Amino acid sequence: MATDRRTLLADAALGVLADEGIRGLTHRAVDRQAGMPPGTTSAYFRTRAALLTALVTRLVQLDQAELHTAAERLPPLRTAEDLVDGITSLIRQRLTGEGRRRSLARHACAVESVRDPELREILVPRENAGREAVRSFLSAHHVTDVESRTHTLLTCVDGLVFDRLVSGGEVPREALEGLVAAALR
Repeated sequence: MATDRRTLLADAALGVLADEGIRGLTHRAVDRQAGMPPGTTSAYFRTRAALLTALVTRLVQLDQAELHTAAERLPPLRTAEDLVDGITSLIRQRLTGEGRRRSLARHACAVESVRDPELREILVPRENAGREAVRSFLSAHHVTDVESRTHTLLTCVDGLVFDRLVSGGEVPREALEGLVAAALR
């Protein structure tokens, strides 16, 4: 639950973006989504850029919390199968319920960030427990260039999530097994 009005409005903006796309993201739409009187969002975020910045900042906070929680729940990653299981769980979260809505918003923000360096800076992948778990797994398996392979693997996973957001369905386990095998080579 949102603890202050700015957070409530940023959460509402995420919902509007997920449901209506970037063109539907207006101050009035956020007011309606948040159940606030007209003009409330504009009073807190005067410009569309300020609203987008708040939305992206909140999205990153939620993503970081999700990744931290997911990594805490994972047993130690000892085998490729363990890593595939962990990635499968993350993908499931990103493709269902609120995770799906955040994924839709995340990808819309990523496209916006192409033209907005401030948004791009906020969206840059952050260090988190999930990334560290993958890095540690690859390092323990004596993979060369751990940073590059971690980045490539997680970028491919993001691509699979995007593909399934657009085309529907689940990511086949075999695809994830192939990605993990490639990262271990």
